[in-house]
Amino acid sequence: MAMMNSENKNKGFGLYLHIPFCKQACHYCDFHFSTSLKKKKELVNALCTELLLRKNELDGIVETIYFGGGTPSLLSSEELQQIFETIYLNFKVSENPEITLEANPDDLSKQQILKFTNSQINRLSIGIQSFFEEDLKLMNRAHKASEALESIKEAKQYFENISIDLIYGIPGMGNERWKRNLEIALSLDVPHLSCYALTVEPKTALKKFIEKGIVPPVDEEAAKQHYEILLSETEKAGLENYEFSNFGKPGFHSRNNTAYWEGKPYLGIGPSAHSYDGKFRSWNIANNTKYIKSIEAGELPSEKELLSKQDKYNEYIMTGLRTKKGVSLGKVESEFGKKYSEYLLKQAENLLKNNLLILENETLKISKKGKFLSDGIAADLFFV
Repeated sequence: MAMMNSENKNKGFGLYLHIPFCKQACHYCDFHFSTSLKKKKELVNALCTELLLRKNELDGIVETIYFGGGTPSLLSSEELQQIFETIYLNFKVSENPEITLEANPDDLSKQQILKFTNSQINRLSIGIQSFFEEDLKLMNRAHKASEALESIKEAKQYFENISIDLIYGIPGMGNERWKRNLEIALSLDVPHLSCYALTVEPKTALKKFIEKGIVPPVDEEAAKQHYEILLSETEKAGLENYEFSNFGKPGFHSRNNTAYWEGKPYLGIGPSAHSYDGKFRSWNIANNTKYIKSIEAGELPSEKELLSKQDKYNEYIMTGLRTKKGVSLGKVESEFGKKYSEYLLKQAENLLKNNLLILENETLKISKKGKFLSDGIAADLFFV
């Protein structure tokens, strides 16, 4: 594994831990996970060993720790403590780190929440997806609508920093039900929302159901209307749309995700987890058994690629346009050269004329009109 390049030396970095277990498979999900918990203890041991094997890979201080998955709320107190002890003994951790755990509503009993408060976790990300039973059934979520509400009310008694996930563009949802979802979420006064359009990924149950005509296809126009409602309702509630899918009150923007979008280094631990050190992107094997065997043998089960200047430019365009910061022409010129900044302006000409992009203070940003098209707009600006 490559050591970090000098430009990122002594800067902060993030730790991502992939917990690849779920009670059941959601119909839309294509992340790596297993519904069998048989190897959970072995997997946690392997995560800790991987942390030891890679403790010198990045210089600097750990600023964020993120437990993703899968369903990290399935971890026991002992397993969480084992992971935290390994991190704190082998890494320099910031005095004020953001430590997020993704949780499902059905795992957030009072007893479970108290377990998390007794650990170093200081932020919960709750996978609500919808407050309506029909949406949850279509997606094959493990929780009920009543549990969605109760989990947030219970969590708020112990955690100030809470984010909830919602999904829009669900077949049959309609504008009114989506608006009601947002009204419920905002009435609960959570400081952060992550809202995603339902996407149909290959090899998922949802894809098969649509192909067989069991579920109607996802309607892009309906999703666009839902996104416009989302922008309007969150703005009224005082949540800032600081990245395409993320909305937060001041002081509650996700530090972990912001670091990704700003191109900061991070270490991904666990099967299928990705890492970035400023030069190389690497990823672990997406197979629990092979991952455990490899780690137990003291070998990292990963592949890596060296990012070219063109790759880095395209990634900066993609992430920059999704955030409120936009794409700085000065940064493009200083980091990639005049050829790239001139190319960017040339490619942006028609988008500026059609009011899909705006140029202010030498920074390109997506206009309100262009927001739902941001990925396509970014692709038009890529260097190919």
